[in-house]
Amino acid sequence: MLIEVIADTLSDALIAEEAGAGRIELVTGLAEGGLTPGYGVIERVCKELKIPVNVMIRPHSRGFCYSEEDIDIMIQDIKICNKLGAAGVVLGVLTPDQQVHNDHLKRLINAADGMDITYHRAFDEANDQFAALETLKQYPQISRILTSGGRRSAADAAERLKNLHDLTANSHLKIMAGAGLSIENISAFLDEVPVTEVHFGTGVRVKSSYEHAIDPERVLKVKNIIGA
Repeated sequence: MLIEVIADTLSDALIAEEAGAGRIELVTGLAEGGLTPGYGVIERVCKELKIPVNVMIRPHSRGFCYSEEDIDIMIQDIKICNKLGAAGVVLGVLTPDQQVHNDHLKRLINAADGMDITYHRAFDEANDQFAALETLKQYPQISRILTSGGRRSAADAAERLKNLHDLTANSHLKIMAGAGLSIENISAFLDEVPVTEVHFGTGVRVKSSYEHAIDPERVLKVKNIIGA
C-alpha cells in the first residue's frame, strides 16, 4: 500500500518522507485545489527527497478546460519539471462538455517524455466517469487516476470507487483514492475498496487544515493502520 501526501513546502515534504509517505504530490495554492508550484521549490524538493515527487501541472484554478495558451504553458512546465528531477506530473484536461480532452492530453503526455503521470481529480468533474475511465485506459503512459468517486469525500463513494477499481483490474491503470480520507475512516474504507494507493491532504495535517503543517504522527498512524 502506497501513501501519497500533498506537500506545498520543502519542510512539509521532508516531514512526510520521514514519517513514511511513499510519494509526494507537490503543489502550491492548496486552497484552490492545487496549482503548479514555483521552480525553486520543485528543484529543492526533488533534490532533497529520496521518494518520488510528482508535480501538479495546473496553471490556474478556473476549471480544467484550457486554452491553447494554457496548454503551451503546461507543456513548458512539464519539460522544466523533468529537467528539475521530478519523477512525474499530475494533470487533467477536459472538453467544454466535461469529457477527457484527447488532443490536449496527447500533447501533455508527449511533453512528459516517459515521466510518471497521474490524471488528477478533473476526473471527478467528467460527465461520465466510466466513459472517462475507458478513454484513459487508451493511454499506457498514465499510471493512475486520483479520484474521490465524484463525491466531496472518497469515504462517501466507496461503491463507485470499488466499481472503478474493478474496471482497472486487467489494465495498466490504478485507481488512487483521495479527498476526505482520514485516520478515522481509512480502515473501513479499505475494507470496502481494495485500492493499493491512497492520497492524503488535510487528513495528515495539524488540525486537519491546509493552514498548518503536516503532522508526522498522523502519517505514521495511517501507515500503521493500513500496514504500509
